[in-house]
Amino acid sequence: MSENTENQQDGRIIQINIEEQMKTAYIDYSMSVIVGRALPDVRDGLKPVHRRVLFGMNELGNNSNKPYKKSARIVGEVMGKFHPHGDASIYDTIVRMAQPWSLRYMLVDGQGNFGSVDGDMPAAMRYTEIRLQRMAEAMLEDIDKETVDFTLNFDDTLEEPTVLPTRIPNLLINGASGIAVGMATNIMPHNLSEVVDGLIAYIDNRDITIEELIKHVKAPDFPTGGIIYGYEGVKQGFETGRGRVVVRGKVNVETSKAGRERLVIYELPYQINKAALHQKIAQLADDKIIEGISEARDESDRDGMRLVIDLKREAIANVVINQLYKYSELQTSYGINNVALVKGRPRVLNLKDMLSEFVDFRHEVVVRRTRFDLRKAEEKAHILQGYLIALDHLDEVIALIRASRTPEEAKEGLMTRFELSEIQSKAILELRLQRLTGMERDKIKEEYDEVMKLIAYLKEILSDEGLRFKIIKEELEDVKKRFGDERKTEIQYLASEMRMEDIIAEEDVVITISHLGYIKRTSAYDYRQQKRGGRGALGGKTREEDYIEHLFVASTHHTMLFFTEKGRCYWLKVYEIPEGEKSGKGRAIQNLINLPTDDKIRAIIDIKDLGDKEFISSHYIVLCTANGIIKKTLLEDFSRPRQNGVNAITINEGDQLLEAKLTNGNSQIMMAIKSGRAIRFPENTVRDTGRGAIGVRGIEVDNDKDEVVGMICVNKEDETRTVLVVSEKGFGKRTDIEEYRITNRGGKGVKTINITEKTGSLIAILDVTEKDDLMITCKSGITIRMAVADIREAGRATQGVRLIRLDDSDEIAAVARLDEQEEQRLDEEAQEGMEGNEPGQDGSSAAQGEAPVDETPAE
Repeated sequence: MSENTENQQDGRIIQINIEEQMKTAYIDYSMSVIVGRALPDVRDGLKPVHRRVLFGMNELGNNSNKPYKKSARIVGEVMGKFHPHGDASIYDTIVRMAQPWSLRYMLVDGQGNFGSVDGDMPAAMRYTEIRLQRMAEAMLEDIDKETVDFTLNFDDTLEEPTVLPTRIPNLLINGASGIAVGMATNIMPHNLSEVVDGLIAYIDNRDITIEELIKHVKAPDFPTGGIIYGYEGVKQGFETGRGRVVVRGKVNVETSKAGRERLVIYELPYQINKAALHQKIAQLADDKIIEGISEARDESDRDGMRLVIDLKREAIANVVINQLYKYSELQTSYGINNVALVKGRPRVLNLKDMLSEFVDFRHEVVVRRTRFDLRKAEEKAHILQGYLIALDHLDEVIALIRASRTPEEAKEGLMTRFELSEIQSKAILELRLQRLTGMERDKIKEEYDEVMKLIAYLKEILSDEGLRFKIIKEELEDVKKRFGDERKTEIQYLASEMRMEDIIAEEDVVITISHLGYIKRTSAYDYRQQKRGGRGALGGKTREEDYIEHLFVASTHHTMLFFTEKGRCYWLKVYEIPEGEKSGKGRAIQNLINLPTDDKIRAIIDIKDLGDKEFISSHYIVLCTANGIIKKTLLEDFSRPRQNGVNAITINEGDQLLEAKLTNGNSQIMMAIKSGRAIRFPENTVRDTGRGAIGVRGIEVDNDKDEVVGMICVNKEDETRTVLVVSEKGFGKRTDIEEYRITNRGGKGVKTINITEKTGSLIAILDVTEKDDLMITCKSGITIRMAVADIREAGRATQGVRLIRLDDSDEIAAVARLDEQEEQRLDEEAQEGMEGNEPGQDGSSAAQGEAPVDETPAE
């Protein structure tokens, strides 16, 4: 007891709280595991053991263009110099880096037995041979140019790199998994070409969103292929660094010569043991959990994987496949947990974080490499400059050297006489005599000039950040060209998460709606252009009492707003409209939207994106009725689709909604009535009201015998637009909008067309430019397409030109404008169609000698 007391007093025994000691020791241990074993560095994506193996192989000259070396030689080198742990851990690391089913892009080129996807063990390291892959060499490039920091090894006798100066974004392309203390990491492998595209997109725009980056880096890409089933977990992993990816194996259904079906599994989920899966499937069949399997056998060979499952005669292949996904590892889920070391600290990283950290690291490597190259170039220039001074005074230099008793004396003499540095003087003394010839002197001068150019370029790199990032991009593009490949893993979206816009091609389509409410969409190219006065083509088969009433062009990704004659508004995506043949009648619109049987579509507005807040808050819907009522409502009031529609305008008894237009609030509104009059007034004279309002009078209409036929909204500054009017019997003309004077809203208006028995009543009014095309549809179903430029301009009070020749019993039902002319419209089909429509060949009125235009002013 007294001895202990004495020792305590001597200070050789220190009292320590065991709780504190355990806490401190455990924290030290855990940090050692986190930093030195389990987690990869965000920059090169490697753990210390991988980095030491690659560095050790590089130091031994074990390159891709050299002969293989025994694995045991490399293991001994790495263990003795850099990694003082078991040889098994080093060899296991080498084996994994040489297995094509373990790494998406292998870093070690192996020769010999490195195991199999069935879980077979690799041969012992004394039997196998290895060398670096070309990709691993790209990770070690420039390591001798002071691009990365080195640290002392475990016994302070050698130096090893703290990180590799990689050009390859290894963390993302090969992923990583590891369990540390209190944390773990599980980073999925990705496709190199996609990752490089993502890096370049990030360099071009540092504010790029993860949503935009996902267009480049689409999803993980596993070395064993398979199918990613569902995208939401992948997207969550990209956005937060944590998520879940479900992967399925690929299965084909084959039919044997005997007519029996069999399943062939030819790709497995990542890290799944084929032999264990085979055994599991056989067990499921034996236990009657999956009824339809008669036999399972492995027919894999050097040509590829082939796990064959024979089905019983009554079994349904798809049912068995779904059961395999449910009960076996043919469907496996992986937790995404992107934890990596950033500046020595573990951090959860999203996709943008990982890309930005790599770009920042590459920038640092380029700067350090350039500084090294600049220093070496300046040192070389310094020596060459000394050579040039010596060559310019050659005889004097030779005499000085000959007169010197020792090299040291000669060196001092050169430094004093020619003001040279010690380095230059030593280099001159070591100069070989052959370099004193005239040709060699010229070479030294050329070499000096080249080095000076290089120095100027290197200094430019160091002073210009844009140039540095250009170099990074060029090096990344070179990496993609050398090592990039196609995706191995397919992506399969679930129905609940699929955006239809992503899988439906964006194209212009013609939407047609018949008088009785049948709707369809057809490719715009199905309608060829014809000459004015032609017979037209059949635009849609309809029942005798039906005809095409609405016809317009829209993109498949847009949203259509449908306005009914009772003042309701409904929504429908263009791609949701069934596609039909040009001559087909389409599908009843009641089957697509909840439209009552006693209501019908009167107007349609095409909106590009209802989610564009700026657009919907600055645009209006202007509505007009047959009795001349007009109303304006903010588009935002129509931006929240409802299945049963909403009320757009309150319609008075005996009236109905006729037209709806989208405006920016500064338009000129024109309304035309059946008897041939039109009114023009500024939009701002109509104040905007809520959806349920009645509206105000736009034009005076005699309700007993007249009604509004149409409304147009034209911007004041658009001088290219003219007013096109068309009558029932196929006459039409264009008139300058300025011929219609601006009047007060609610007046009678002015004459817009001379109505006669020959022309019939006014049927349509449109605003057009000479670049537009016109679609005219008749009640008989005939459709003709023509260029607006072919319709000449005429005064307000004329009857116009014949646009389409009609049978006596036929009338025009609808007129629509196509916003842009088709490119290369005169293709072979159009040429054929036009050849038959030249004047004099189709019996048109112009060919029969009838005057095509009557421009006589009305009485």
